[in-house]
Amino acid sequence: MAGNIDAAHPPPALLKVVNPTLRFALRTPLGAVLKQFMVVSFTGRKTGRRYSVPVSAHHLDGELYAILEAGWKHNFGDGAPADVLHNGRTTHMHGQLINDPEAVADIVHRVATSYGAKKAQQMMGLKFRDNNVPSKDEFVAAARQGLAAIRLTPAT
Repeated sequence: MAGNIDAAHPPPALLKVVNPTLRFALRTPLGAVLKQFMVVSFTGRKTGRRYSVPVSAHHLDGELYAILEAGWKHNFGDGAPADVLHNGRTTHMHGQLINDPEAVADIVHRVATSYGAKKAQQMMGLKFRDNNVPSKDEFVAAARQGLAAIRLTPAT
């Protein structure tokens, strides 16, 4: 991705097994225990298809975020409704893509620092080359190469 930061996604074959299992588990009473994950359901802006994507749930300043580089982030470029299954319940929310490199870096650096390097790498799907939380400038570089955040707020 950039400098000290690389994407660290599981192999696609593993995701084909893990994602459906996680989507199912989060809809059961187990979902209240798996608080570090959420399922974001939304309608594709080009396809009109409904998608349900399990991702890590990140909390910062009382707000909920998805941190990602995946292409589906663009569905939230102009803001979009989403149903978010988190902590055992589904909430109608509004997702807004944040892709300004400075803003993304601030969010991601603060979240990573709150987790510590080891947990941040696991929760964010990133690999830090020296196993330390990268600097804000390093996260700015990663954001310029596609790292982004989606802020999820209750729909009004």
